[in-house]
Amino acid sequence: MCGITGIFGNLKKDNLKKSVQTMSATLTHRGPDDHGIWVNNKDGVAFGHQRLSIMDLSFAGHQPMASPCKRFVVVFNGEIYNHLQIRKKLNKHKQDWRGHSDTETLVSAFSQWGIEKTLDQLTGMFAIAVWDSKDRNLSLIRDRFGEKPLYYGWSNGVFLFGSELKSLRKYNGFNNKIDRRVLSLYMEYMYVPNPYSIFENIYKLEPGCVLRIDESSLVQPLEDAPFAPFKSQGLSVKQWYSLSDVARNSQKNLIKNEKEAIESLEETLLESVRSQLITDVPLGAFLSGGIDSSIIVSLMQRVSKTPVKTFTIGFEESAFNEATYAKGVSKHIGTDHYELYVTANDALKVVPDLPILYDEPFADSSQIPTYLVSKLARQHVTVILSGDAGDELFGGYNRYLWGSRVWSKVKWVPPSLRSIMGNAVQKIPTSTWDLVGKSLPDKYKVSSMGDKAYRMAHRLKTVRSMDDVYHSLVTEGYKENSIVISDAPELKSKLNSCDIVSGIEEFEQRMMLWDSSTYLPDDILTKVDRATMGVGLEARTPFLSHKVFELAWRMPLDINIKNGEGKWPVRQVLYKYVPKELVDRPKAGFAIPVGHWIRGPLREWAGDLLDETRIKNDGYFDPHQVKQLWRQHLSGEHDWTTRLWAILMFQSWLYNL
Repeated sequence: MCGITGIFGNLKKDNLKKSVQTMSATLTHRGPDDHGIWVNNKDGVAFGHQRLSIMDLSFAGHQPMASPCKRFVVVFNGEIYNHLQIRKKLNKHKQDWRGHSDTETLVSAFSQWGIEKTLDQLTGMFAIAVWDSKDRNLSLIRDRFGEKPLYYGWSNGVFLFGSELKSLRKYNGFNNKIDRRVLSLYMEYMYVPNPYSIFENIYKLEPGCVLRIDESSLVQPLEDAPFAPFKSQGLSVKQWYSLSDVARNSQKNLIKNEKEAIESLEETLLESVRSQLITDVPLGAFLSGGIDSSIIVSLMQRVSKTPVKTFTIGFEESAFNEATYAKGVSKHIGTDHYELYVTANDALKVVPDLPILYDEPFADSSQIPTYLVSKLARQHVTVILSGDAGDELFGGYNRYLWGSRVWSKVKWVPPSLRSIMGNAVQKIPTSTWDLVGKSLPDKYKVSSMGDKAYRMAHRLKTVRSMDDVYHSLVTEGYKENSIVISDAPELKSKLNSCDIVSGIEEFEQRMMLWDSSTYLPDDILTKVDRATMGVGLEARTPFLSHKVFELAWRMPLDINIKNGEGKWPVRQVLYKYVPKELVDRPKAGFAIPVGHWIRGPLREWAGDLLDETRIKNDGYFDPHQVKQLWRQHLSGEHDWTTRLWAILMFQSWLYNL
């Protein structure tokens, strides 16, 4: 697990070496154990590497690393879980090994099989840069699901890449402007969707893709983000693994027997967990007490000879605290459990560091507890397993359960009448709706009813299909009056296109595939990567074995979502290890009361960043709209937590550039 960066361009000898050293130094938090650079002045290419030593702690794992044939030079961030099996295949060629790192396995495979064939053999998470001295081109590679980040692009006539934007920004010639079109997307999604970045001419490599570039494409930046497949002079982006293709193909070979589905899931997930336990450093797991983290920990404990170390964060606010559930699961399984109860002040101390940590505007407020639990874990272990991705693969989000119900009730109402009804709902203050929700009998009480009512009103006015319903559920919406000052046309995103879900008929499965391709890499995995790597902790995700993904899509919808519950097969496996009553409860997520905080202890900080004069001088947001949002939120007239948090995270990031 590491941080990687590099340059490809016509720079003077001294500038090339100095630049890559400076860029690499910004990623020390991702790899504090070792560092290295490689410079090829003749071709104008240089690599930088910061190493977090996980496998083979010796110098034999040092990077950048050349292949045995000397054709390839590699920098690599990630883990290849099946590299020992790959070594057995390579040993047929009487390969001599210097150590037991997966990086050495990787470069040897490139040397014997080539890049494309090697990728098909890999099980793991990775971002890789490869210089091919024979063909004189640079390849950038990202894993199937986007667990590991990889940015690239042009600045001042030079091609740059890196694990985080901060390494690119550190290049002395970096002069890229903030892309207002992308800022609009960020305000809609609360994250920057791939393949875009917040800067012009800088992009994210899409998951499951290979980018290849030679010197003929160095000087001229692309006019817009390349969606795979893409090809221009000297540059190509090719998809080597397609979630959509796998989903469609898996649907042709369904497992219709429930017993077979459960047994296959337990076996495949256990195999994934076992492969991810291989390490030369201490290892543990996040445990929230929910379905996904509990099954991962259960399977870890099944194959471990000693108690697994587990970690959770608790909050004083009972509505946001799940630590008691985690403790119950831990006690039953028999883990070595660590918990930390944090106060609002503890969480608030993290807020000023978020823009530096996340490197790009990012507004999922669960970033705070994720970072705090990562800090706790890093005091005891260097590798952590998480239960992320279970929702996307097995139908766990609430929207999968009632998204179709929303459409079934809305579709019969004429659009004109929907608009009238939506406007009527939004004329009533959210505070009034909140009072209505609280005044209902206990059985029917609705929390934050005002926000829910406004969102439903927006859907009434805008949705025209089931796909529109999904889009409204996963975005901030409220596009009637754009808050971003921009005269540029809207950018397309993967959520604007049905290509991803083409051939998938069931609405719930379309949502799952969209989430796996967008929300999962750009929000969930980004959140976990930055939080864990910010403290030098490696996170592994057993649900994201491609074998688990393929199996999930072989399960019919009525097995994944059964009797009004998502993740039915996952639950059945878990019940073998943990009593049902310990884990069965409504999905809560990993939220914190930021709306309350920015009215209270964070009010001064927020008010300063939202100051009308400052907003006007910065020139990115409409100052009148921001002022109105802030006033309504403070008065309780409307809960604008999500939108204000997004603005605050951008403003805070902007002032840390």
